[in-house]
Formats: sequence, C-alpha cells, structure tokens
Amino acid sequence: MLATVQSAALVGIDAVPTHVEVNAKESGAPKLILVGLPDTAVKESADRVYSALSNSGFIMPRTRTTINLAPGDLRKEGPLYDLPIALGILAATEQLAVESLDGYLIAGELSLSGATRPVRGGLALAVFARQQRLKALLLPPVTAQEAALVEGITVYAVDSLDRAVRFLTGEQTLTPVRASAAQTAGPAGDGTPDFADIKGQHAVRRAAEVAVAGNHNLIMIGPPGSGKSMIAKRVPGIMPRPTLDEYLDVLRIHSAAGQTLHGSLPYLERPARAPHHTISDVGLLGGGAIPGPGEISLAHHGVLFLDELPEFKRSALEVLRQPLEDGHVTISRSAGKVTLPCNFMLVAAMNPCPCGYLGDTKRECRCSPTQIQRYRARISGPLLDRIDLHVEAPALSIGELRATKAGEDSAAIRSRVETARARQHARFAGSRTACNARMSTAQLKKYCPLDSHLGDLLQQAMEQLHLSARAYDRILKVARTIADLAAADRIAGPHLLEAIQYRSLDRNVFY
Repeated sequence: MLATVQSAALVGIDAVPTHVEVNAKESGAPKLILVGLPDTAVKESADRVYSALSNSGFIMPRTRTTINLAPGDLRKEGPLYDLPIALGILAATEQLAVESLDGYLIAGELSLSGATRPVRGGLALAVFARQQRLKALLLPPVTAQEAALVEGITVYAVDSLDRAVRFLTGEQTLTPVRASAAQTAGPAGDGTPDFADIKGQHAVRRAAEVAVAGNHNLIMIGPPGSGKSMIAKRVPGIMPRPTLDEYLDVLRIHSAAGQTLHGSLPYLERPARAPHHTISDVGLLGGGAIPGPGEISLAHHGVLFLDELPEFKRSALEVLRQPLEDGHVTISRSAGKVTLPCNFMLVAAMNPCPCGYLGDTKRECRCSPTQIQRYRARISGPLLDRIDLHVEAPALSIGELRATKAGEDSAAIRSRVETARARQHARFAGSRTACNARMSTAQLKKYCPLDSHLGDLLQQAMEQLHLSARAYDRILKVARTIADLAAADRIAGPHLLEAIQYRSLDRNVFY
C-alpha cells in the first residue's frame, strides 16, 4: 500500500515542500530502501525508525519497503524526517489510516524508545504550513513552541510516536500549542551590562549613542584596557526593542541554524554576536554544502561585534563589504542558491598598532613603521569606507579609574535612542527604509538638504580629509541622526561638524 506524508526541507532559512512516500507491500525479501538524495543523518533514520516502531509496540514491515523523499533533486539533511517516515510506514502497512494524515505537516526526530526530539526550523515550517493552508502541524514540544509564534496555523505538540498515532486515530485529543508569555517577556534579573559601569570615555559613549540611534556602523580605536570591549558589550542594551515582525525574523534565522534546540527561546531582544577572530569565511558569511546562515545573518536586526578587527583574516573581512551595503547576502553552492538577510549594526574595536600603544603619552610604542603599516593594511579602504563612525578611545587616567560617580545608565540613553528612532519611523513611513543608515540616494537628497554655507563646510572637510563619495553620504546620514537626537527638523552646523569629526580617523590613524 502506498502512503504519502507531507513534510518540508530547510533551504537557507526557508522551508520548501517535501513529500515522504512509502510503499510497503512490494515483492521481495524484507528490506528498507531510502531514496531522494538523503544525507547521512537521513540514511540513519531507518535504524532509528525501526527501533522506535518496535519499542512503541507496532508491527515491523515484513516485505520490501521503499521510501522516497520527493522531490528527488533536492538534497535532504537532518533527522526531521524520522517521524513522517515512521507514520508513513504505519499507514503503508495499514496500522494507521492513510486519510488521517491528510492536511498535516509532520516533522520530528525519533529516539530509539519512540520519544520525539526537537528539530531545526520550527518557525520556517509554520510559515510554510500557513502559506500552503494546511490543517495543522505535528511537531516535537520544543519545536512546537517556536512554531506557535506564527499566527494563523494550528500546532500540536507530540512527545512520542505513540502519542502521534493516538492523536491521528482519534483515540486521544491534544490542545493546540499557544505562545507562552515567557517567549515575549524581557529577561529576568539585572545582569545586563549597563553603561553606568563605564568610567570616562564620554566621546566614545556619545559615538555609541549616535550609532545606535541611526543604526550606523562604529569602529573604536584605542590602546588595551581603554574600555572598547566594555562599551561594545553594552551597545545591545541601548538598542530599541524589536517589533514582533523583527523578532520573528530573528527567531526564524536562529531556529534554522539550530540555535534554539536547547529548549529555551530567546527573549524579545535584539541578537548580539561576537565571533572570534579565527572564524572562517563560511562561518562569518554563511554557507556549507547546503547553504545556511552565518554570523552576519545571526546578527540580523542586532549587533555584530568584531573585537581586534585587524586580527581577522583579510578574506573574512572583505566578504563583509557587500552585506554591509545591501543588508542581505546571496550564497551560491552546488546544492543551490539562497539569499539570507543580514541587516546588522557593525561594532568593531582595534588597537592603533600591534603593541597597542602608538600615540600613548605614558607608554612607548615598540612597533616599527613597517609593522604599523602592515597592521593597518589588514583593513582595506573600501571596508573602512562603509563604517560610518570612527572614534578614538584614549587610555584612562588613574583619576578616572578611581572615580566613584556612576555614569549615565543605559535606560536614559535608550530613551533618547527610542525617541530618535520614532522620528525616523515617522519620516520613512510607507517606505522600506527603517533608519537613517539605510536611506537611499533619493531620500538623502530629500531629508538631508544643506544650505550653501554648510555645503561649503562639508566640501572643505572632504578635500582636507581626502574622503570618498561614499563617506560624503555617510556623513550626511550621521548628521541627520545627530539632528534627530537633538529633535531638530533640519541639519544645522553643530550636527554636521560632529558628524565630520567622526571621520577624522581616516586621516589621523589610517593615512
């Protein structure tokens, strides 16, 4: 008898239709044949499924059984086909009515005992099921909690193969899974790093506030121990809360990457990723035999912090150029081509030289000019051009370190950032632009006009600093953000001058 179970495969962060076809009454010796471009994990599902069927009290197939994962030209990976294969075998051997599987999208890994285990991509599966107007999803409990965040589709959690069969035969009823309050609540406790812990560094604090207010990229340059990493770790704490749509985008990427399999879902906060400088190009950009998200996509709608920027491989840094400009990355492999979102805010930190003490008034730099030149050359001009704000983080004095007065806390800074973002949302209402950093050329001309005096001032700065046309646009975007923080309708002189000073490192440090 032939039975077909609706499932899905993950391609990038999206789900595509996959049908599990089982034909169990063929002539020949008992044998299971699995076709449809399965990877190793899928091929091993036969042993897991047979053990799960046996330990759940079902009768094993006594004839030649063929399982086809259609379409045959799409490579299948992961253990999510265990549960649909087991149910397909039961239906093909008439231990389960074939009609009972109609309208359900089914996915899940099986243990040898028959219990279900979570799989990647619960959110993508739910979005696909809603698009296909299916009746419901049958998923393991943890995966079902993710899928329940998608409105307009019914999700049932099944903790075992036996429970799934009883539900499909009508012997047992299940309550649809609802998104719990914990999935949309803020983090408990007060362990979030706060800007009140930062001593001194007022210029860097201001630059971080401007960067977050407009979602601009930021680089901090200073000697070891000046607080660059401390500030970077506190940047996510002053970012505005994501909207529900942004949160679902973030969760969909993390779910497809297997980041939520441990059973706890991320809170309604923006992601913050800080990869080590030994990361590979694929780990940063994404890819693999079947393309999947990398660190830049996992930082979507959040922060990507690259500490010790020149220590990253040159090739890894250069792949950031196009994603920083476009907000998405396209990966082509033999298995297919996928486009992944990566609209993130880049925060980078570096020393001014290999030893870290170039320009320090208290410690002598031990680096030769050749070493310094080689160190700085690891960051290309085109990449630096795409970083909006460059700010120096000087070493702190002993008096600043001993100061007991707390600085301004993250809550106060976040309040000003949210007010500035609200002005931007009103300005760009009806367009796909969400913040000043993503303004198009037409929007730049419309919302960042300069009078003749300010135009001459900017032209003079461009000529003296030898800045590019891209830097010209980014200065205007940063000036617009500074004006938003000041609740100003037009860019004024102080706003433009402050934006220009954030490009001074182009000359002072790199040229």
